[in-house]
Amino acid sequence: MRLHLINPNTSTGMTTRIGESASRIAAPGTRIVATQPDSGPVSIEGHFDEAISAVGVTEEIAKGEHDGSDAYIIACFGDPGLMAARELTRAPVLGIAEAGFHVASLISTRFSIVTTLSRTGIIAEHLLQAYGFAHHCRRIRAADIPVLDLEDDGDAALTRVIETCRRARDEDGIGAIVLGCGGMADLRATIEEAVGIPIVEGVTAAVKLAEALVGLGLGTSKHGDLAFPRPKSFTGHFAHLSR
Repeated sequence: MRLHLINPNTSTGMTTRIGESASRIAAPGTRIVATQPDSGPVSIEGHFDEAISAVGVTEEIAKGEHDGSDAYIIACFGDPGLMAARELTRAPVLGIAEAGFHVASLISTRFSIVTTLSRTGIIAEHLLQAYGFAHHCRRIRAADIPVLDLEDDGDAALTRVIETCRRARDEDGIGAIVLGCGGMADLRATIEEAVGIPIVEGVTAAVKLAEALVGLGLGTSKHGDLAFPRPKSFTGHFAHLSR
């Protein structure tokens, strides 16, 4: 199985860490191919960043189709470009927020989200409503750290995340926590040991869900709104997307 993991930002260090975390959890025989767009934001921390990164995601899907990928994971908690990506392929495409919500709801009746910045918590709230998980989530908490601090100031960032998770455990009446950033992919086990309740991390959750969907022989439906895009011309910077 070839599982194409797309980091929608352009941080090569984060792409490497996410890919290594996915490879550790993957089943024997699953090959993880971790990539990132050639152009875009170095981190994704708002609606504008997501809009720009979504184009890069679709370009990575096109490359994966050429290379014969069996499934795709969009490794940013905002799930940028998820529905557009699903239009481009018959293979399963999973966003890590949606995957994390599904897995957390299977092991707990209520969960909280611990993310990086408060403004990204609002994006997570929108996703909870869109995906139908708003009633499962007690609270969205922010550790108030920039995404790249997870790389550049790792120990201090980890401490803030653990402190925030402990407050969620003690105050929110929950059974599990969903980590709200792809850059936390390699921190799940450490955080769970420190906090003492199940910690769900979206990249690794998405890997196992993608393996299950491929194993079941299920892919993205091409009946309805996720059918392949209608052929048309694009102009200017997007002329290469013409079909």
